[in-house]
Amino acid sequence: MVESIARVKHIRVTPQKARRVVALIKGKPAQEALAILKFAPQSASEPIYKLVASAMANARVKADKDGEFLDDQDLYVANAYVDEGTTLKRFQPRAQGRAFQIKKRTSHITVELATPAVAETATTTDKKASK
Repeated sequence: MVESIARVKHIRVTPQKARRVVALIKGKPAQEALAILKFAPQSASEPIYKLVASAMANARVKADKDGEFLDDQDLYVANAYVDEGTTLKRFQPRAQGRAFQIKKRTSHITVELATPAVAETATTTDKKASK
């Protein structure tokens, strides 16, 4: 019944490293995802933890606005993905007057939370449309 999305852009984590962390939480309940991220050793886990917490808060606000009951235990990570952001290009001096380019990559991370009723409704409407 409730869906919520949270995004963070231009976060200073490489997309490859962030995707490793996002893969840990896909399809998991939101509370379990927070527990996994809290103890994950990767540096990308902290901003993703904040993002999941923000998506949970967004779901609460949306449910209150619509007048629906929402239990945080019902939320799960429906989708989470990492897109490549802008790349900051820096130069480091090298021997004999040369310059070495350093690419500082950024990420755009998106987390979508949903309640199971949303997923069931979507699959039943897809089945009706395919008949």
